Amino acid sequence: MAIEVQGKQISTNKITIKEVFAEDMWFNIPDYQRPYVWGEDQISTLLDDISHAAVNTPDSQYFLGSLVLHTQDKDFNGTTYQENAVLDGQQRLTTLYILQAVVRDLAKDKRLKTTCAKAIFQEGNPYDGIPERLRIEFAIRSDVEEFITNYIKEEGGTLKTNELQTLSESSKDVSIRNMANAILIINRWFENEDNLNINTFFPYLRQFVILVYVASSELEDAFRLFTVLNDRGIKLRNSDILKAQNLKEVSTPKKQAEYAKFWEELEGELGEDFDQFLSYIRTILVKEKARNNLLKEFEDNIYKPKKFNQSTKKYESVTPLLTKGDATFDIIKTYKEHFDAVFSRNNYHIGNNWAFDNLISVMQDTALSDIWIPPLLAYRKHFNENKILEFLKLLDNKFSGDWIGRETPTTRIEAMNAIIKKIEEASSLENTSIDNKINDLFNSSVFDFDSVQFLSDLDKNTIYGRRFARYILRKVDFLLDKPLYQEKRNSYNEMSVEHVLPQNPEASSQWVKDFTIDEREEWTHKLGNLVLISRRKNSGQGRLDFKDKKDKYFKSSIESFPNSLKVMQKPQWTIEELKNNHTNLINSIKSHYNL
Repeated sequence: MAIEVQGKQISTNKITIKEVFAEDMWFNIPDYQRPYVWGEDQISTLLDDISHAAVNTPDSQYFLGSLVLHTQDKDFNGTTYQENAVLDGQQRLTTLYILQAVVRDLAKDKRLKTTCAKAIFQEGNPYDGIPERLRIEFAIRSDVEEFITNYIKEEGGTLKTNELQTLSESSKDVSIRNMANAILIINRWFENEDNLNINTFFPYLRQFVILVYVASSELEDAFRLFTVLNDRGIKLRNSDILKAQNLKEVSTPKKQAEYAKFWEELEGELGEDFDQFLSYIRTILVKEKARNNLLKEFEDNIYKPKKFNQSTKKYESVTPLLTKGDATFDIIKTYKEHFDAVFSRNNYHIGNNWAFDNLISVMQDTALSDIWIPPLLAYRKHFNENKILEFLKLLDNKFSGDWIGRETPTTRIEAMNAIIKKIEEASSLENTSIDNKINDLFNSSVFDFDSVQFLSDLDKNTIYGRRFARYILRKVDFLLDKPLYQEKRNSYNEMSVEHVLPQNPEASSQWVKDFTIDEREEWTHKLGNLVLISRRKNSGQGRLDFKDKKDKYFKSSIESFPNSLKVMQKPQWTIEELKNNHTNLINSIKSHYNL
């Protein structure tokens, strides 16, 4: 059953699984599609839902979801056929493809084996001029097609459990890892005697499970459709289309394959952070606040930028910041190398201590915003690791100074972009040594912030409950590590801000004797009375007297937080200890921020 698309019309209809995998249906997973990523939850849910429908409504159709297809006429060994590029629904379609391979290998009935085999590939017949080919092809994914040939097309391939287990754990290709795992999941599902047997499951799947397809011969129309229709699987992202647009412009087929593999590996490594990584590159290039989605930002502000001409009162095209194809992939590779180095947590060689990694940890774990990352990547690209710790300290001070000093988000973004501009300006200075270029950058006003407001918030005001409280306590810990920074500070899964003097002490407690009501009101939520603990707060234990609180609560919860350890070494916690601690912390902050 070939899907009919006449001219530029959009075609839509429902289609059974039997018809989806009919002899005249051919699918292609385009190069811009994301890898196959379905796992235990999605696959088991699909099998359970179909099984439930087969048992409870055996004569009714079950709607599984939708397919959005871009249909094109293709030539294969002199024969013209219609190929359906899958824009939406590829996760589900691929799972159904794998499912039929598993059923083929588990089935005892030869007719069932033959039915599944025909759904998986077309057997060649040289006498009739029929070529052998897979029902679903994966564009520019030679490793994936090799996997499909060995474990899905080949009869008995899905029973090679030891090989599949190894691939599911160690393959570098995301799709192969997940496809191998999918085969193992489906096999386990059918091995479970509580689940529906194949002879009941498969006829219902083929005859009563339906998909709704929407097909267009125009790629632009098809892309527009995929953004509208709901998909139970993993939806395309702007970066997927960005990838496709750039692959088409790559200089050679060999490079095209290399870049496609690089992109897919990068996407598998970064996962849902992939688009965010690309946005860092957009920021470095454009140096302005993003106002559109990632795809439109690249298209309108990088590949085809325009500037308003005051004389003509019109927008006019200017020189692109980057060209599509090789140049785009190369700059992504470049910044990924800088990104990996910055966040490796293995930068002891910078200063022969852990100061760089520890400060990165403070910012990454508690900053709540990542607008500081593009300037850091830009600096490393232009100046490598020359004085990079000094730069990071300036960058962090400016970032936190604006944040704690209550600058608006837009102002803070503009400040980070101004630093990127200054980095490029300093780097381009002619007849200037690299040290002088860096000094020109470091002495720039781009690092200035409202120190009065910043210090007032930390010294005079209460900070408990403020979004920066965890950050400044981690920053204090960083400062207390000076001067050696010989201990590596890692991230913490649980990290809470705890009061030393509790918020609501018992009326009979020592706290009430040691602190007046006015003192508690003024000092309870200030910096000097707060510490970090490495677990969730316990309001009951948090109200204990200081000695008991140290032994029963803090002792096992402060990990290696320097400020927390320092407070816990005190024999008592009265207003004098609290004020002294507060003053010492503020002085440390003043010194670090040069205030």
